[in-house]
Amino acid sequence: MTTPDPLVWTGGAPVDLLVRRVHVLAPREGIDAPHDVRVRGGSVAEIAPPGSLDPADGEEVVEGEGLHLFPGFFDPHVHLRVPGQEHKEDLESGTRSAAAGGYVGVVAMPNTTPVVDSASLLRSLRDLAVRNARVPVGFTAAITRDLAGTELTEMADLRSAGAVGFTDDGRPVVSAGMLRKAIQYQRMSGGVIALHEEDPTLSAGGAMREGAMSARLGIAGIPALSESTMVARDAAIAGHEEGRVHFQHLSAVASVDALRAGKARGWRLSGEASPHHLCLTDEAVRDLDTSMKMNPPLGFEEDRQALIEGVRDGTIECIATDHAPHAPDEKDVPFEQAPMGTTGLESAFAAVYTQLVRPGVLPLGVVVERLSAGAGLMDLPLPTIAVGAPADLCLVDLEREWTVGADGYRSRSRNCCFDGRAVHGRVLLTVAAGTVAHRDDALAAA
Repeated sequence: MTTPDPLVWTGGAPVDLLVRRVHVLAPREGIDAPHDVRVRGGSVAEIAPPGSLDPADGEEVVEGEGLHLFPGFFDPHVHLRVPGQEHKEDLESGTRSAAAGGYVGVVAMPNTTPVVDSASLLRSLRDLAVRNARVPVGFTAAITRDLAGTELTEMADLRSAGAVGFTDDGRPVVSAGMLRKAIQYQRMSGGVIALHEEDPTLSAGGAMREGAMSARLGIAGIPALSESTMVARDAAIAGHEEGRVHFQHLSAVASVDALRAGKARGWRLSGEASPHHLCLTDEAVRDLDTSMKMNPPLGFEEDRQALIEGVRDGTIECIATDHAPHAPDEKDVPFEQAPMGTTGLESAFAAVYTQLVRPGVLPLGVVVERLSAGAGLMDLPLPTIAVGAPADLCLVDLEREWTVGADGYRSRSRNCCFDGRAVHGRVLLTVAAGTVAHRDDALAAA
C-alpha cells in the first residue's frame, strides 16, 4: 500500500548555518565531543574538528563553545486540539511550542471535536498543517469510530490518507475482541496501534492515584491495576496476533513489568513514559493544583523508580510529553471537576535534565536518545546528526537556569505541571527539516 508523506508542515527557507566549537552529543551515531557542524541548504554538510571550519559567505555563524548540539527531539504523543478545540491549542501554537522545546516533529492524537475517524477529515487536517505547522507534524486516526469502542474505522482508507498510526487515546479499547480485530487489520494496512490503557470499571469516578494521599485528601482514587491489567492483556493479544502495539504514558510498576515480560517473549511491543511521571509522584497533588491532574494519574515513588529503570534499560524506548492543553477557565475549578491533562512540550527536556540527569540518575545520552526515539516508534526517520542528513537539530545551553512559565508560553495554554519551577537546560535554537523553527531571544540578540 502506498501512503503519502506521513509528516506535513509549512516548510521554510533552508538554512545555511555554522555552529563552531559546540559539544555534539548524538548517541545513535556515537558522537560525544566538541565539533564544528556546518548546515548547507538545510542538510548537514560537514562535521569537523572544533575551530577548523571558516565561515562561508552568507552563512549564519553561532559560537557554540559551552553549548550542546543534539539531534532534535520527536514527540509521538501530543494533543493539538484541532479540529474543534482551538481555544486550547491550534496547529500553529502547538508546533511553535514544540519548536521552543527542541522538537523537530510531533504526532497529534485524534480525540478532537469531531474525532479524526474519517479519511476526509484527516486530509483536511493535513492540508491545514501545510499552511500552519511550524515543525513537521503527523496525525493518528482513531481505532474505533467516535472513540466509542464498538466499530472499527476504515483503517486502510485512513492509512492511504496519511495516518501514521491508530489510537483511541483518551479512552481505552475496552473490548479485547475489538482490539484483536484492529490488530488484524493493522497487519494489513500498516501503521502502529498506540494504546491508552485503562479499565474504566476500575477507574470510573477517580481523580488521582488511589493510595494514602488520595485517602488523606478525600479524593476518589484510580488504582494502578486499572492500567497494568490492560497492559498485560493487550500485550498478550498483540503477541498472539503478531501485531505491533505501542503503550502510551505508562505510570505503574506492574505495567513496566508486563511490557518487559512481553518483549522478552519476542512480542512486538514498545512503550513511553512522560516527564511528569518520571519526575513527580502523587505527593505533588497535596496542594490540589489542577495542573497535577492527568490521566494516568501521578503514581507512587516506586512507580517513578520503575519508569526510570525502564527508560534506563530500554524497556521504555521513548519519553513523550502527552502535551494536553486546557483553557484557564477549564482548570480553574475544584480539583475533582477539572479535566485531566498537563502541557509539557516547552518544559520536557529541562524538567528531565534537571531532576534526573544533573543528579546522576540517568545519563544525558540516554535522555537525548529517548527524547528523539519516538520517530522510530512511529516508523518515521529518526533525527540524526550525520553528513548528508536533513538538519534536525537543537542547540541547548545546559547551564542556563530559567523558570518554567516566567516568560509565558508559546502554547495557548499554561496548565503545565512544572509551572514556576526553576530548571536548567534552555533550548536556544531548533532546526527542523533544515529550517530554523525556533530561536531563543538571547541567541537572536547575540
